[in-house]
Amino acid sequence: QVQLVESGGGLVQAGGSLRLSCVASGRTFSAYNMGWFRQAPGKEREFVAAISRFGLSTLYSDSVKGRFTISRDNAENTVYLHMTSLKPEDTAVYYCAFSTGIWMGDRQTHQRSYDGWGQGTQVTVSS
Repeated sequence: QVQLVESGGGLVQAGGSLRLSCVASGRTFSAYNMGWFRQAPGKEREFVAAISRFGLSTLYSDSVKGRFTISRDNAENTVYLHMTSLKPEDTAVYYCAFSTGIWMGDRQTHQRSYDGWGQGTQVTVSS
């Protein structure tokens, strides 16, 4: 079973940047499409970004497009989320997730498309 561990969260001022990392256990990382989701207090978990197995396809939510970049290093079993121009509304617990099978385009924005999740890392953006 794949285990995911996120890191890189913290407290940052509005306008600042952070890079989140998610390391996966196992030797078949390149078999998985990967996604980042977030959950703010009192809100439902929402899609942030996704990347296909070899990084050829990416998706972003409208709220982060142009500010966040998802990338992956299959040799290091790691997916990254580089966040810039952070806003207080980006404050949330950020989760990475993996999905097996083929890249499903827009369906990768759906939580039910994912087979496993990390424990999350807190990102707090102060105004």
